Amino acid sequence: MKLSIERGILLKAVAQAQSVVERRNTIPILANVLIEAEGDKVRFRATDLDIEVVDAAPAMVHQAGATTVAAVTLHEITRKLPDGALVELSADPQTGILTVAAGRAHFKLATLPREDFPVMANSEYSATFTAPAPMLRRLFDKSKFAISTEETRYYLNGVYLHVSENEGDPVLRCVATDGHRLARIDAPLPQGADTMPGVIVPRKTVGELRKLLDDDEAEIEVSVSDTKIRFATPAITLTSKVIDGTFPDYTRVIPVGNTRKMEVDAADFARAVDRVATVSSERSRAVKLTLDEDRLVLSVNAPDSGAAEEELSVAYADEPLEIGFNAKYLLEIASQVDRENAVFLFNTAGDPTLMREGTDLSAVYVVMPMRV
Repeated sequence: MKLSIERGILLKAVAQAQSVVERRNTIPILANVLIEAEGDKVRFRATDLDIEVVDAAPAMVHQAGATTVAAVTLHEITRKLPDGALVELSADPQTGILTVAAGRAHFKLATLPREDFPVMANSEYSATFTAPAPMLRRLFDKSKFAISTEETRYYLNGVYLHVSENEGDPVLRCVATDGHRLARIDAPLPQGADTMPGVIVPRKTVGELRKLLDDDEAEIEVSVSDTKIRFATPAITLTSKVIDGTFPDYTRVIPVGNTRKMEVDAADFARAVDRVATVSSERSRAVKLTLDEDRLVLSVNAPDSGAAEEELSVAYADEPLEIGFNAKYLLEIASQVDRENAVFLFNTAGDPTLMREGTDLSAVYVVMPMRV
């Protein structure tokens, strides 16, 4: 195998591959990226057996062939090469060495046989549809903060992507929850998605997918089966197993009878929460919200470190209310708001609180209160 490729193109492809690779491996081949060169393209393939990413990049292929090499090492070398350099990769099957050359710099890297590299089996997908990158980006970006990190409840360690209804209209929906907060985000249902099974997309996959969604013009082909999900652009294909488990009935925890309504400038609210939380002990990070007519007082009382208080003007016309929340949860939810105003709907100090963005019903957040 012998090929020449521009350093920037190589860096982008190898960066995607090395982030999938697990740092601690008992199987040496899984630390490697499979490089396959033919025609005018070179494909970089990496896997951790749960996720597989394939990145096709343009290159001058002088001699077709394939080999595997340590993904992290190749990424580090490429990163340190000068901008605009032409990088030559040549693999000698006799010696098992991959030579990386750019200008006067030469590197010789050990390889492993391509035959040992595991390729994820193709799945029969029950639904395939196309969705614009900004739509998928919004669905996953706004929900991923609520993914649980608790390994025992593994079925909450991802985003539940499924077909649902909002106000009678069919929607593509992402839901994530960790039992303390919940995010439910809707988008118009793309054509062909109606037969899609509901799947739980793992946290790591959500992180890797984000790199495919930066281009606002991109159309992403999404294929879903009961066991796998695949996201594809013309250059990159990301295939992942889905979490084998049943996502709980989240509709039961979304309150419907919350009538006490507070409207507040989302950015002002987030900054005020952040300021008063500075004095609270890291362990509880509790912030108390005291509401009466058109006035919100945010306060923190930490016996070991001090106290803080800040007042905000809000739109509120209900009975006075005192309610406490984890500051981190409030900040994460407030930072999701794209519109100017955040609308909070309360019931009592012990009931879940609902938050949405202005009049937009396509994004709904729930946060559990805490004693203060």
